[in-house]
Amino acid sequence: MNTRSKAAALLMTFALSVGLLAGCSSNNNGENSKAANNTGTANTSTNAGAETEDLSPVTFSFFAEDPNPNWNNMQDEVSKEITKKTGVTLDAEFAVGDPAQKVALMAASGQYPDIISAKGDIGKLVDAGGVIDLTDLINKYAPNIKRVLGPYLSRAKYTTEDQSIYAIPTWAAVDEQRFVAGGGFELQHRVVKEAGYPQIRTVQDYEKAIKDYLAKHPTDENGNKNIGVSLNADDWHIQISVTNPAVATTGGSDDGEYWVDQDTFEAKYHFRRPEEKEYFRWLNHMNAEGLLDPESFVQKYDQYKAKVASGRVLGLIDQDWDYNDGQQALKSAGKLDQTYGHYPVTLSEDFKETSFWPTGFMGGYGISISSTAKDPVRIIKFLDFLASDEGQILNNWGIEGKHYVMEDGKRVVPQEVQDRINNDNTAFTKETGIGFYWNMMVHYGDGAKDSTGNYYTKNNPEMIPTGYSDVEKETLKAYDATIWKDLFPKEDEFKVKAYGAAWNIQIPGEDEVAVLGNKMKDITWKRVPEAILAKPENFDKVWEAYQQDLIKAGVEKMEKGYTKYVQDRVALWSADSGQ
Repeated sequence: MNTRSKAAALLMTFALSVGLLAGCSSNNNGENSKAANNTGTANTSTNAGAETEDLSPVTFSFFAEDPNPNWNNMQDEVSKEITKKTGVTLDAEFAVGDPAQKVALMAASGQYPDIISAKGDIGKLVDAGGVIDLTDLINKYAPNIKRVLGPYLSRAKYTTEDQSIYAIPTWAAVDEQRFVAGGGFELQHRVVKEAGYPQIRTVQDYEKAIKDYLAKHPTDENGNKNIGVSLNADDWHIQISVTNPAVATTGGSDDGEYWVDQDTFEAKYHFRRPEEKEYFRWLNHMNAEGLLDPESFVQKYDQYKAKVASGRVLGLIDQDWDYNDGQQALKSAGKLDQTYGHYPVTLSEDFKETSFWPTGFMGGYGISISSTAKDPVRIIKFLDFLASDEGQILNNWGIEGKHYVMEDGKRVVPQEVQDRINNDNTAFTKETGIGFYWNMMVHYGDGAKDSTGNYYTKNNPEMIPTGYSDVEKETLKAYDATIWKDLFPKEDEFKVKAYGAAWNIQIPGEDEVAVLGNKMKDITWKRVPEAILAKPENFDKVWEAYQQDLIKAGVEKMEKGYTKYVQDRVALWSADSGQ
């Protein structure tokens, strides 16, 4: 699933910067303006009526559920430019631990920041009256947001019954062609090279490459034990590294905690699928064979990243934004053969890996303005600047003459800048701020071009290989590929999902579906590790107890309720001209 982010997916430009940010609040006068231009990639002015814009200094408080460890209090180069253009500074806070608890505390106390990025927990704030309907503000003050979203603006509506816009969709990109394969199963380049670059298609192929390498190299050069596969199960990361892959390896699309029938749109809690039981049985087998890191379910996130940075972990099952800090440390140390490639692994060749299953424009997660925000008009104008071509290029490329140059009408990253991105990305990101505003801004996606014929983002077929090391290029060449996506099933092998992605359907916080979902999560986060760590002969017994726990807790009622939300979204979008 993409619960966090994606994100995750979510959360990087070509430089793999971690994204952020949110909106602000207040009432708006109900006068709507005429629809703005919504042509796909046409340029537009930064702000309507820019000659009279208020650029006086103002600070807005902001909370985001996702972390940004590189946030530099808007002292980075891009943020300073944004402040120069808008007068806005953000006093930002990022969730530590379970972000849902922070959002619940806000809702209970009535104390809100001006701008909030609450993602799947927005329902709690809607129920508490903590965020406002942005429809009129968008119509009156946000021509760039309207232009970019165009016919997809209707997908920002909350539910069939309540068609207010409480969050401007910023996690989904418009006109996106995805080129980056940041997930799948990861193997260090030295592992596949020593094995002669074998096919890595099934969990058996993946296991064999790791097992064979460990047999020859049980320790690193310092005598420390090498690790076959390490999982990141700290808090919500368990969904990214442990449970989501059960769906992807068994032919299911990325729909969060559910599997959705693509014909009937009926939702099932995906852990109840028999195919996934077999995936977890394989992890149980990996543990029994000594190929799974025994600390997988007790280590903290920082420990996981440090372990990756040590170079001892041969394989990962994760998204690159989740382990990138560790990989960047390897790059900085020159240990390029210990960085990772991405492979479309499934349980067997009967299944097709689904990372590139298209969703269309999803709507869903985005930026909200709180009901206590001090100047919602100023905030919506700030968000509208970010949605402008100027704002998008600034966030994705940086500052002209410093982070990129124009050559023959084309944006080009100088080699010395690219070298910093490749070899010292963490420091570069913190210094420049490139990519920081990705999940705060309405934006075009990878592959979309502006009116000058240049790509909005660096994630395009021309530029992606410039970020690869020679070792990475050597691995790709061995597999007759140019970018990692070349190894994965393509979008046109799947039917576009009529509901986008189930993980970003907004569920009211007090709805029984949400309450039951929390119960299932608690059971799953306890029982799945239990099953993986059990003796193989006890696996079936533990799994059956887990399934019975789900039934007793009301999983069937939850599935029925969630099915209605999926089907309602299909109905809501059915008249959408962008469908």
